[in-house]
Amino acid sequence: MAHFGQSDDYRRDELIRIIEHSVEKLTLAELEALYYDMSTKNYINES
Repeated sequence: MAHFGQSDDYRRDELIRIIEHSVEKLTLAELEALYYDMSTKNYINES
Protein backbone atom coordinates (compact mmCIF):
# COMPACT_ATOMS: atom_id res chain seq x y z
CA MET A 1 0.00 0.00 0.00
CA ALA A 2 0.96 3.66 0.01
CA HIS A 3 4.02 4.61 2.00
CA PHE A 4 4.76 7.95 3.60
CA GLY A 5 6.81 10.17 1.31
CA GLN A 6 5.89 8.26 -1.83
CA SER A 7 5.43 10.49 -4.83
CA ASP A 8 2.09 10.53 -6.63
CA ASP A 9 3.82 9.41 -9.83
CA TYR A 10 5.40 6.41 -8.11
CA ARG A 11 2.09 5.40 -6.55
CA ARG A 12 0.32 5.81 -9.88
CA ASP A 13 2.88 3.58 -11.60
CA GLU A 14 2.56 1.01 -8.82
CA LEU A 15 -1.24 0.91 -9.18
CA ILE A 16 -0.99 0.57 -12.96
CA ARG A 17 1.37 -2.41 -12.58
CA ILE A 18 -1.01 -4.10 -10.12
CA ILE A 19 -4.02 -3.50 -12.37
CA GLU A 20 -2.17 -4.71 -15.50
CA HIS A 21 -1.10 -7.89 -13.72
CA SER A 22 -4.68 -8.54 -12.61
CA VAL A 23 -6.18 -7.81 -16.04
CA GLU A 24 -3.80 -10.26 -17.71
CA LYS A 25 -5.43 -13.08 -15.71
CA LEU A 26 -9.03 -12.30 -16.75
CA THR A 27 -10.99 -14.49 -19.14
CA LEU A 28 -12.41 -13.05 -22.35
CA ALA A 29 -15.87 -12.85 -20.79
CA GLU A 30 -14.48 -11.03 -17.77
CA LEU A 31 -12.55 -8.62 -20.00
CA GLU A 32 -15.67 -7.90 -22.03
CA ALA A 33 -17.65 -7.22 -18.85
CA LEU A 34 -14.90 -4.93 -17.58
CA TYR A 35 -14.74 -3.13 -20.92
CA TYR A 36 -18.52 -2.62 -20.93
CA ASP A 37 -18.50 -1.33 -17.35
CA MET A 38 -15.61 1.05 -18.00
CA SER A 39 -17.04 2.32 -21.28
CA THR A 40 -20.48 3.03 -19.75
CA LYS A 41 -18.75 5.02 -17.01
CA ASN A 42 -16.76 6.94 -19.67
CA TYR A 43 -13.41 5.62 -18.40
CA ILE A 44 -12.76 4.42 -21.95
CA ASN A 45 -13.15 6.76 -24.90
CA GLU A 46 -12.30 5.28 -28.25
CA SER A 47 -11.65 8.09 -30.67
